[in-house]
Amino acid sequence: MSSGQAVFSGWMEIPKSAVDDNARQHAEEQALAALVEEYATTLYRVAFSVLRNAADAEDAVQEAFLRVLRHRERLDEVRDRRVWLIRIVWNIVLDRKRRAKTRPETDDVSELARVLPAGGLSADERAMAAQHHTHVLRCVDQLPAKERQVLVLSAFEELSSVEIASVLGITESSVRSRLFRARNLMAGLLNHLRSLR
Repeated sequence: MSSGQAVFSGWMEIPKSAVDDNARQHAEEQALAALVEEYATTLYRVAFSVLRNAADAEDAVQEAFLRVLRHRERLDEVRDRRVWLIRIVWNIVLDRKRRAKTRPETDDVSELARVLPAGGLSADERAMAAQHHTHVLRCVDQLPAKERQVLVLSAFEELSSVEIASVLGITESSVRSRLFRARNLMAGLLNHLRSLR
């Protein structure tokens, strides 16, 4: 091989470190894509349950994944990614809620109905289910904030009391007592609603 060919072939070779960096970056992108695929709907439901606005909820989910992207080197350290992601989006939506105190909430129940499953129901059954969901959500909105938070995370997101304690930064016994109060209050509100019909 001539010296020109040797230089040319050396120029064409990609350094091993560049290959390793590309492979690592590709693996990180795939891991993030898998997180988005698996948890985006859950995070949207959490965000929407607090913000009650579809666009704001979508923005909060995007912001959560941007934070994950910025801290992707810590992804391997996370034991329970679902709880970790819910905590991130929960903090984002509460922060937005605090900043938007002056802005009125929109009660966009039709948007929530869009994400709730309604397979195999007739039009009448879907209308009755949507009406029931509306009543339940209005009752949830009437709960005190602390009880509403644990109920949303428990009933809608099916988190355990340990996971809820981790998301909210409170003790597990506090979660259980708030959940007990929330369920009792909900039962009373729903019974009152039934008596009005």
